[in-house]
Amino acid sequence: MDHAADVPDVFDPRIYAAGVPHDSYRLLRERHPVAWQPEPEIQGWPAGPGFWAVTRHADVVRVLRDHRTYSSWLGATQIRDPDPADLPFLRRTMLNQDPDKAAGDHGRLRRLVARAFTPARVDAFSGRVRDRARALLAAARDKAEDGAADVVRAVTDEYALLNLTDLLGVPPADRALLLEWTVRVIGYQDPDDAPAPLLGADGKPLNPRSPALLGEMFAYARELAAHKRAHPGDDVMTALAQAGLDPAELEMFFFLLTVAGNDTVRSAAPGGLLALARDPGAYRLLAEGRAPTDRAVDELLRVHPPVLSFRRTAAVDTELAGQRIRAGDKVVVFHASANHDERVFTDPGRLNLGRTPNPHVSFGDGPHVCLGAHFARLQLRTFYEEWRAVMPPPELAGPPGRLVSNFINGITRLPLRVSGPQR
Repeated sequence: MDHAADVPDVFDPRIYAAGVPHDSYRLLRERHPVAWQPEPEIQGWPAGPGFWAVTRHADVVRVLRDHRTYSSWLGATQIRDPDPADLPFLRRTMLNQDPDKAAGDHGRLRRLVARAFTPARVDAFSGRVRDRARALLAAARDKAEDGAADVVRAVTDEYALLNLTDLLGVPPADRALLLEWTVRVIGYQDPDDAPAPLLGADGKPLNPRSPALLGEMFAYARELAAHKRAHPGDDVMTALAQAGLDPAELEMFFFLLTVAGNDTVRSAAPGGLLALARDPGAYRLLAEGRAPTDRAVDELLRVHPPVLSFRRTAAVDTELAGQRIRAGDKVVVFHASANHDERVFTDPGRLNLGRTPNPHVSFGDGPHVCLGAHFARLQLRTFYEEWRAVMPPPELAGPPGRLVSNFINGITRLPLRVSGPQR
């Protein structure tokens, strides 16, 4: 497959350490809305066959909604191809299933999670979420050196993790394990964020999503489910333990909720603060109550989506934006590009906290739209409300750090001023 000379690279995960490549996305949207991207070997991760990068909003939505043409089941949802031996295992989670695949039973699994993840159950945690935000922000302010703190380490990592473990019903003594597992799975492309990857017999890194590397997490999920059957509580793991799932399904649910449920807010909260620090005028509107918090949350999600990309595999020969795609080709949607598409968003580079409508795709679209979106919005809304109540306007006290990843839009370091006048 030829790679046009003027098609910028948006695959290399190292690009994203410097920031989301919006100039490259813009060029792709204008000239190559469905563009071929090579997959060279990078940092020991093997080369792949290449993929189609989809960057316009309408095309991204089309791919996400049309599961019969663009399958999650055929090759799973990460850009790099999984080991073929791992595919049956990966297909146990609903993220890597298609609604019309009887073997995956995507609809049954989504209904089970929806019943466990009810808005009522989520809203019942709102008081605890607010108390936690207030306590973490106060501790960061009180312990700050020279009036500044890295809010990722001091606040947002703990905030996202502890809220999720409360909802799941994970005992306090075990909570550090969930962060360790999340970092291992999400940060694997970043040599500074994750432990050194384990190598296979061929000397190549092992995929951290491989069943061979998830045994510890799965064993814990089984033990926790057994505990919840004996000692039920009003939490998600009790609901799943009592739902009649087979052991493999329960393990994969725990994996999905632990990683996706934690990293959504873990990425979005500092990303939103960084956007506000770069636009003091927008923050002033929020602090003074002139920007509705719910709209502000969605606008901050638009400009800093937690997930950068998701992969599908063409199930049939098809055409998208005039580009012929063959069955078996990888098709990757870029959420951050879709969220800045000038065809949908007026002045997309501007942070408009009152923007409406705001059809961002930060939680996906179609049959795989994020089931935890309500919980994520609750946490983010509460976090920004508590920040404006007790903290000074966000102001950078040093350069932020970004995750080396073409999948998660992660902030690894965010030094902000945390003492001083509130407005």
